[in-house]
Amino acid sequence: MKKRFIILVDFSDYSGNLIRFACEWSKQVNAELLLVHQYQVLAPALTDNKSRNQIAHLSYEEALQKLKTLANELIPSTIEVSYSVSESPLKLSLTELLAEPFENLIFVGLKGTGMLKKIFLGSIAIQTIEKINNCIVAIPKEITAFSHKKIFVAVTEKQPLNILELNNFLKFIDKQNTHITFFFLAKANEKTVGIEKLLRELSEMFSDRFNTEFTIYEGSDPFDDIKKVINNKVEELLIVQKGSRFLTDQLFRRFLINELVYEGQTPLIVLP
Repeated sequence: MKKRFIILVDFSDYSGNLIRFACEWSKQVNAELLLVHQYQVLAPALTDNKSRNQIAHLSYEEALQKLKTLANELIPSTIEVSYSVSESPLKLSLTELLAEPFENLIFVGLKGTGMLKKIFLGSIAIQTIEKINNCIVAIPKEITAFSHKKIFVAVTEKQPLNILELNNFLKFIDKQNTHITFFFLAKANEKTVGIEKLLRELSEMFSDRFNTEFTIYEGSDPFDDIKKVINNKVEELLIVQKGSRFLTDQLFRRFLINELVYEGQTPLIVLP
């Protein structure tokens, strides 16, 4: 099945880097690009249907032209690109697109600490995406080049890793020169015997295709330990499971968002 990157474009200053990142990645896996934009019809409350439809059509044409202009500026002609412009809620548009016969990744841009808080704590767009059963790639604002040399997979006991979706995601990753580390970030005095067994099993499960290892960050300050490893801004991808404490626990979420993703400029993959 053909691979496709669904890129959510809002025409902000960060849309260009998001497209550049997805474009670099698509070259490695021969994925086509689909640029998606949801527009709003800004019409007075008492506007009649005919006038509103005219305004909606103009909004559609303007958004479509802006998408095509971005594509012409940033995407080589050798990469297949298409467009989806709609007034419909994002959830509805994505559901329809994901029903098409493609292996999809959904790309969203992250705009800094404020936007990151919105994304994980109430953004309508991301709340909608979280209802979609698909992998999400969230890209910090200054990342433009894709690299898969080091992949870190966060593992917890209470929220099991979705192995099927992890396998689906890894179809988009070249096996050459890719190292995967399964890790657990322990709280103070937390027992780790069970999680160590799980980490070892996961490492062995994927060792036939990738270079793998596992580790537990613990001690007086495990956050500092992991920042020494996941923080070089160039070669890393960080994978977390939706519903895990990294996205639900205030302490872990703050660390993940501010320290690793925002300050460390680490692309974040969220498995459904």
